[in-house]
Amino acid sequence: MALLSTVPVDGSPAAVDGLVTALRHALAGGPAVLPVGPGESGVAGDPGEGAAVVIATSGSTGAAKHVVLSAGALQASAQATAERLGGPARWLLALPAHHVAGVQVVVRSLLAGTPPVVQDLRAGFRPEAFAAATRELGPDRRCTSLVPTQLGRILDSGGAALDALRGYSAVLVGGAALAPQLHERALAAGIAVVTTYGMSETAGGCVYDGVPLGGVRVELEEGGRIRLGGPTLADGYLGDSGLTAAAFADGWFRTGDLGRWRAGRLEVLGRADDMIVTGGEKVAPAAVETVLTAQDGVTAACVVGVPDPEWGQVVAAAVVVDGSLDGALAERLRAAVRAALGRTAVPRVLRAVPRIPLRGIGKPDRMATARLITADAGPAPIDTASHPRNG
Repeated sequence: MALLSTVPVDGSPAAVDGLVTALRHALAGGPAVLPVGPGESGVAGDPGEGAAVVIATSGSTGAAKHVVLSAGALQASAQATAERLGGPARWLLALPAHHVAGVQVVVRSLLAGTPPVVQDLRAGFRPEAFAAATRELGPDRRCTSLVPTQLGRILDSGGAALDALRGYSAVLVGGAALAPQLHERALAAGIAVVTTYGMSETAGGCVYDGVPLGGVRVELEEGGRIRLGGPTLADGYLGDSGLTAAAFADGWFRTGDLGRWRAGRLEVLGRADDMIVTGGEKVAPAAVETVLTAQDGVTAACVVGVPDPEWGQVVAAAVVVDGSLDGALAERLRAAVRAALGRTAVPRVLRAVPRIPLRGIGKPDRMATARLITADAGPAPIDTASHPRNG
């Protein structure tokens, strides 16, 4: 039986040092590593020969899965990243080390021959701490990986943290969709943003700025579901042959995401399970969110379907806005969605919230957002012209 070593990581540099040592041994053929965050526990099982890392992950339902990644998959991903970004670099770890994106920062660092500099995350992500950690990198070529929330905080804070971020050769941004307005702000500020798409089952990001990494294959099934292939694929799920067989077949991983090709680049439209069906018409929440967050005054948005006795579901949006969500702003947002996506996609319910509920490494929690919207006892702003039956 192959061994599985549980390594607790609490966000401290000392804990990451232990993970670095364990990963170095795992990549050389030693026991596979299961990094666990605060409050998490280990798991028993045989990851199989060649396994280097087991990553605990959960979907929107919260059902736990444990993804088994081989040393070959991790190293192929790290090598492809180095090739895409122009060569090895010194990396700053500013993400939780028990997520695949954090693990890959460590693997890329080991590949480059230099351990990562680690930002202490025990008190949460702080832009000033990011600036201090960046100074430890020295003059070497530098890269880091962030989620959109972290990028937004640095841009909002300005000062030393923003100056530090400008000094990176590449800033990988993934874990959740990057809103167009935030992306444009970052580029305008001189940040070398590289958007990434991938998941634990692909050893992290495998499509950068819509273009697959070297060796990675992308196909779209009929209906738009994304399939990914290549050397970065996981071996499957620990202790679940049925789930493995359903997701991995013939050298492909069948994702739960929908996408399309646009100008030769992959555009991810969101989860197939998140699709809203209203009056028999389908609406992709991610497409609506893209339009909403591109509007002046909107800093974040999460779109969900909420039950409706007539339509089955209606499109509902929680938005974070500068100031208040008055009637003029609500109509401007609806008009923007109507112009870009048609009447069916227009949110019939708009709610202003102080922040979008998040889960995991920074993905929007759609279930929590739906509860937040439906718990509001006030009258829902209704766009009576938003559905095809009305026009």
